[in-house]
Amino acid sequence: MASGPVDNVILLVDCYKSCHYKVYPPGTTTLYSYFESRGGKFPYTVFFGLQYILKRWLCGPVVTKAMVQEAKEVIGAVFGRDDVFNEEGWNYLVEHHGGRLPLRIRAVPEGTVVPTKNVLFTVENTDPALPWLTNFFETLLVQTWYPMTVATNSRVFKQILHHYMNMTHDNLETVAFLMHDAGYRGVSSVESAALGGAAHMINFKASDTVAGSSLLRKFYHLQGVAGFSTPSSEHSTVTSWGREHELDAHRHMFQTYSKGDVGCVCDSYDIWKCLEEMWCGELKDLVLERGTRGGCVYLRPDSGDTKEVTLKCLEILEKVYETETNSKGYKVLPSCVRVVQADGVNHKTLWSTLEHLKDHGWSTYNAYFGAGSALLQQVNRDTQKCAFKVSYAEVDGRGVEVYKQPITDPGKNSKRGRLTLQREDDGTYTTIESGKGDPSKDLLVTVFENGEMVKDYTFQEIQQRAEIKPNDMDIIKFLKENEGLI
Repeated sequence: MASGPVDNVILLVDCYKSCHYKVYPPGTTTLYSYFESRGGKFPYTVFFGLQYILKRWLCGPVVTKAMVQEAKEVIGAVFGRDDVFNEEGWNYLVEHHGGRLPLRIRAVPEGTVVPTKNVLFTVENTDPALPWLTNFFETLLVQTWYPMTVATNSRVFKQILHHYMNMTHDNLETVAFLMHDAGYRGVSSVESAALGGAAHMINFKASDTVAGSSLLRKFYHLQGVAGFSTPSSEHSTVTSWGREHELDAHRHMFQTYSKGDVGCVCDSYDIWKCLEEMWCGELKDLVLERGTRGGCVYLRPDSGDTKEVTLKCLEILEKVYETETNSKGYKVLPSCVRVVQADGVNHKTLWSTLEHLKDHGWSTYNAYFGAGSALLQQVNRDTQKCAFKVSYAEVDGRGVEVYKQPITDPGKNSKRGRLTLQREDDGTYTTIESGKGDPSKDLLVTVFENGEMVKDYTFQEIQQRAEIKPNDMDIIKFLKENEGLI
């Protein structure tokens, strides 16, 4: 990926971090910190994205004397004084470590689905002369919250679709294609699109955010692409023909991409007329003929009440395209035609739409969905209450358990001592504090040490870990019981 506006890692920081090296207890030689999801909207997190941050910013010689001088000038100007910046400490790092960061980072394998309130990774310095380095990079490392939260958000979408496909269809073969990432234009930056798009691809194979595949190719050993799409029209390609030539616009799209699948947006003017007179009339024979060659037309409503519009689209198509009843007792359109609902889709509207279709005898198999901002942008660090805290220090050769315990918010209490993450015999996860865990059972793996990647995950490994398992929690029940999420 191209360089960003800031390439000096010393400046990838909340600037107040620059003053902290002076205010740890005298004699401090070790600081050990951890990152966790303290709770939040969903009951678990899909851990993902740390490897990108490490490879992108922290691997190899990342600090030079020139960077130290630049940072000295910038930090001095920010504070308006020359006694804040740690010039000596950074120069020591360059001279004694060749610009590599003497840190050890241990993390749960990426793609692991971990219940909240458990440690996800730990960080500690390996050079006793640089204990402040551990928390200096909190700012950058905590940004793992974004890809991790999108991966979690996306997996909940998948669980909802999996739930309804299991109830209303004969198999689950198409689940991985039922939620399309349409969020590229709605995110805050190209990097957000790449990280969020990649996170969604852990769970689904449908995406227009090609930046996600680009990131995975560079940082996660992906061969090819992870997200797939199909030629599809947009409103401009229909409305540029003029209202009186809408039929010609659809026919032209359909004939231009005459093989395989094709998508057509239908609500540029009157969606009901478009479906009834065009796709169920003038264009019907073309649709059926394409079906004999294995192709499908995906008809897309893009406005109105999500659940009512989706149902009405199916009911209009049913009048002309003969449905069958599957083994679960639900109606299925022929394979040549499907509805794609990509307007206003979030967890709540997806659930209500699928429930509405089920109640009216329709299999989830008939409908595909797309999400944009609800998938990639309507999340923040507090969605899963992500936090990075010191839990252990060594001062004058003595180990010290470090913790916070704010009287005003017990939810922000932090963990103490060195931590291990263990999975018990019953499948539950437990974070053992105060160094009392069994190292042989620790799920945390050293992924980074002294400026080098020690463990390098492939995207395929990550996908396999995040797969929905038979013993996954009932996400529908959880969402109903918690804050009216559905």
